[in-house]
Amino acid sequence: MTQVATVRGPVAGTELGRTYMHEHIFTLTTDVQQNFPQEWGDEDARVDDAVAKLGALAAQGVRTIVDPTVIGLGRYVPRIQRVAGRVPELNIVVATGIYTYESVPFYFYHRGPAIGRPDPMVDMFVKDITEGIGATGVRAGMLKCAIDHQGMTGGVERVMQAVAQAHHRTGTPVTVHTHPGSETGLEVKRVLCDEEGVDPRRVVLGHSGDSTDCDHLSALAEAGFVLGMDRFGINTATTFEARADTLVEMCRRGYAESMVLSQDASCYIDWIDPEVMPLLSQWHYLHIGDEVLPYVREHGVTEKQIETMLVEVPRRVLEGNG
Repeated sequence: MTQVATVRGPVAGTELGRTYMHEHIFTLTTDVQQNFPQEWGDEDARVDDAVAKLGALAAQGVRTIVDPTVIGLGRYVPRIQRVAGRVPELNIVVATGIYTYESVPFYFYHRGPAIGRPDPMVDMFVKDITEGIGATGVRAGMLKCAIDHQGMTGGVERVMQAVAQAHHRTGTPVTVHTHPGSETGLEVKRVLCDEEGVDPRRVVLGHSGDSTDCDHLSALAEAGFVLGMDRFGINTATTFEARADTLVEMCRRGYAESMVLSQDASCYIDWIDPEVMPLLSQWHYLHIGDEVLPYVREHGVTEKQIETMLVEVPRRVLEGNG
């Protein structure tokens, strides 16, 4: 039976249940938090808040979340272990990789290819997957990289290539932050799949739901990718209805088997001034269950399609980790 790595240890794919494929717990600018602790506040209070929010999500019937917080997003697994230990009904899958839109972190500038040697990123990612992250023993169950409107910069390409090599060595699935308005999924296809040989069926194109261009999304699905309809609740550049109607149309076209759902929410994110957060009133873990699913049901999405997007496709993607 295929096992999937989670924070509390491996679980059978059959135990994943309803799964949100892109939810953060803490999204942090680590240097700021470490040097200006007043911005973070009380550690125990932050953990308590996360436990309450994730407990409410589990009470909705969600059994697993993938937290793609990696280098560049403030990953700190010991804190996630504290949270996971207090929400035993929820599986948390963590990730390895690097989040950048442009250059690699300075640590990597004069290592690896710069001096004619293999890229150290690859071994770092593989260790996170096969041995565990730091001294925690927690194994990553997902690889993560990113490309945004800046396109395929040298740094983005280097990280993507390292992710591909780690994928080939471990079989671990890949999630990619994309910018569908710039059709960066096509660049992911070129580098990750056409050049590096990663099967697109093992790749989630994150934030595909930022686009309402169903023809473009359909082409990516036809190429084999899994589309992350995973920013429900972020309605600044779009609307609730636009996101939901896109999902409805893609289901009508027969692509439920090529989509996963999520909200890209966090218990705490320091990228946004707390005074702004009330303007994002739907951006939270319960939004899909409370508002999105009732809306799409009313507009023709079937229970079978919902089960496919929330249970069957995530299990198919994650079980590939072996």
